[in-house]
Amino acid sequence: MDMHEELERINRFARTELTAEQVYVFSVRLCDNEVDRDFERFDSAALEKLGELFVGRSGLFDHQWSARGQTARIYRTQVVEEPGRVTAAGDAYRWLKAWAYLLRTEKNADLIGEIEGGIKKEVSVGCSMARRVCSVCGCEDGGCGHVPGKSYGGELCFIELKDPADAYEWSFVAVPAQRGAGVVKRFGRESDQLAALRRKAELGERYLAELRREVVRLAMLADDHLDGRLFEKAAARLEEPELLELKDAYEAAVSRRFGARPQLRRREEVPAEDETPFLV
Repeated sequence: MDMHEELERINRFARTELTAEQVYVFSVRLCDNEVDRDFERFDSAALEKLGELFVGRSGLFDHQWSARGQTARIYRTQVVEEPGRVTAAGDAYRWLKAWAYLLRTEKNADLIGEIEGGIKKEVSVGCSMARRVCSVCGCEDGGCGHVPGKSYGGELCFIELKDPADAYEWSFVAVPAQRGAGVVKRFGRESDQLAALRRKAELGERYLAELRREVVRLAMLADDHLDGRLFEKAAARLEEPELLELKDAYEAAVSRRFGARPQLRRREEVPAEDETPFLV
C-alpha cells in the first residue's frame, strides 16, 4: 500500500486533510493467539474480529483512560500468520498487526524518538470478550473446576477467549500480559464496569477543576500583582500533588496577609457610631 492510500485511510479520522509531512506512521503487534502469562489466549476467529474493532481506537499510556493521554490512532489492521510456527495449543501462530498514526508536533517529538529508538515498544489492549472456554473440556465461565496452567493427562489447561464484544483502547506498557504483545481482558457486565469507570473519571476531572480554581483564587488574594490569566494557564497543567502543595502555601500567605478575623464580635466591641442592626 503506497503513501497515498495510507493517507486516504488516515484522513477518514481527521477533520482537516493531513499531508505525509504532518503524520508519523508506525505499526504495532497488538495481540496474538499464543497462550499468555495468565494461561489465556485469543482464538484465530477472535483475532479477525478484534482487527475490525480496533480500527479507529486511540493509543494511551498504561490504560489510563484520559483524553490527555491519547497519543495515536489505529487506521488499519491485518492478521499475520507466521509459517512454520506453532502455538502451545498446537495451531498455526497468528498475530494482529495494526498501523497507527500520530501528528508530527513538538509535543510528540519525544514520543516519536522513543518509538524509533525502541523504548516505547510493548503494547497491551483493552477489550471485552463474550466467552471464556476451558481448553480441556469446553466448559464456559470456569464451571468445570479445571485450573488454567495445570496439565490434565498431559494436556495443558488454558482459557480460550472467543467472540470479542468490543475493543476500547491500546496502550504502551512496561510489561504486557502476552509475551509478544499484551492484553488486558475484561469480562462479565462490561457496560456497567465501563460506566462506573467513566463516572469516576468525570468526578476526578471535576475535583481537579475545582482544586485549580481554588488555587487561582488564593493566589490572587495572596498577590495583587499576579497575572491571573497566566497563572490560570499554568495551574491547568498541574496535577493534584502540585496543586495541593500550592493550596497550602497560598492559604498560609493569605492568612499572614489578612490575619485571622473572628466572624462574630461582642456587643461591647461595636463602635457607638456603628448602627448595624444585626448583632449576633
